[in-house]
Amino acid sequence: MQFLRGGGGGFGGAAWEVVRRHFSRKRSVDVRRINPKVPKEEAVAISGRLLQILSDHGPLTVGNAWNHAKDAGISGLNSKTHMKILLKWMTGRRVVKLTCVHVGNAKKFLYIPYTESAEATKEASAASAPPEASAQGGRGKGKWKATRGQPKKQAAALH
Repeated sequence: MQFLRGGGGGFGGAAWEVVRRHFSRKRSVDVRRINPKVPKEEAVAISGRLLQILSDHGPLTVGNAWNHAKDAGISGLNSKTHMKILLKWMTGRRVVKLTCVHVGNAKKFLYIPYTESAEATKEASAASAPPEASAQGGRGKGKWKATRGQPKKQAAALH
């Protein structure tokens, strides 16, 4: 009689929850199609200056990047909102990366210059994974065995 109430457990209820959650989410923005609101030549010039600011002053939040951009006097940059649009445009072109840092219960979103070396080291470390993790094919049971116990170890280290 539990199937009549709609709550139910089992595979059918779990599958329905996954489908419901999937279709209730909004699609992410295609950052490759962001319009920079200025001609492309001007957008490239502004993005070069913003990239220089990010390189000089390290990972920056949007507010800090705006303060540095105002101090630099970048021509063509109209407002903080316009700078955010340009940063999204730069993210889609893989010029900058948006990273999230957890500070207590809060999150801080930082823009950093995109580096090929960081991506190359990630791919190299994935390529040098143990052979049993990659030999399993698409399902990769070996991959899950390697990561399954990590949260318990982290919890034990905190106590």
